[in-house]
Amino acid sequence: MGDGVKDKYETSLLRVKKLLHQFDLKVKKRLGQHFLIDEAVLEQIILAAELNPEDVVIEVGPGLGVLTRELAKKAAKVIAVELDSQLVVALHKTLVAFPNVVIVNADILQVVPSQLVGSYLKQDSYKVVANLPYYITSPVLRHFLEASLKPQLMVVMMQKEVGEAIVASSGKMSLFSLSVQFYAKPGILIHVPARSFYPPPKVDSVVLRLDLLPLPAVVVSDVDSFFDIMSKGFSSPRKQLRNSLAHGLGVPASEIASILESLGIEPQRRAETLTLEEWAKVWREVNLLKKR
Repeated sequence: MGDGVKDKYETSLLRVKKLLHQFDLKVKKRLGQHFLIDEAVLEQIILAAELNPEDVVIEVGPGLGVLTRELAKKAAKVIAVELDSQLVVALHKTLVAFPNVVIVNADILQVVPSQLVGSYLKQDSYKVVANLPYYITSPVLRHFLEASLKPQLMVVMMQKEVGEAIVASSGKMSLFSLSVQFYAKPGILIHVPARSFYPPPKVDSVVLRLDLLPLPAVVVSDVDSFFDIMSKGFSSPRKQLRNSLAHGLGVPASEIASILESLGIEPQRRAETLTLEEWAKVWREVNLLKKR
């Protein structure tokens, strides 16, 4: 690390510590609080969000408002949703110069996105930008991806292993990666070392950009049953697909093997090797099987 970069780290670290002291705040590990002190990462997040003066942004877990402040300089409205009521008090004071920031003291998982942004939207699109607490990364992503009013894009910091799992390709797929890629095109923008935070987490992070697809990646008439079939396939990920699906569906493995063979899918393959397109084919054939 060069001296200039080191100086910036130390300046940001001192600023964070000063704010914590000023408002008599303690870092709450149970809420996954790690405050970003790397300005270069902050700049990359802002650039990736491609903000314009018309944008409405939801920020999840604004913390001390470091990212919030930069978002507010670029966007029309920033809705910062913070669970920690003590941080909310601090945010109201430190962000007083930004009238376009709305601070909401709530659990993001208990708030409907359309209700958060509804009165501020000039068009039916908004963006999500966040340094996500590790322990709620998966639920938060699902919360927005499955919402009736989905964001246009998401730029989110998360644990490195989670980000790498989300962008996985065939051969390393999980139910989680499939569920994200069903709704969006994900890509890792930058890797973020643990030292970029105070206090530093035990693992490194990545910044992920998710561009929401205008329509799901594959056409299925019933999303719930589609995900149900995939979850059955992943119920015993070490098993061959014919066995895990047979077990989950309660039908003979030979019957599942015949279906898979008819689709050009080898019955011996494992769930992690199938693409979304192949899962859609399986779903359609299994639906036909159920109707017989």
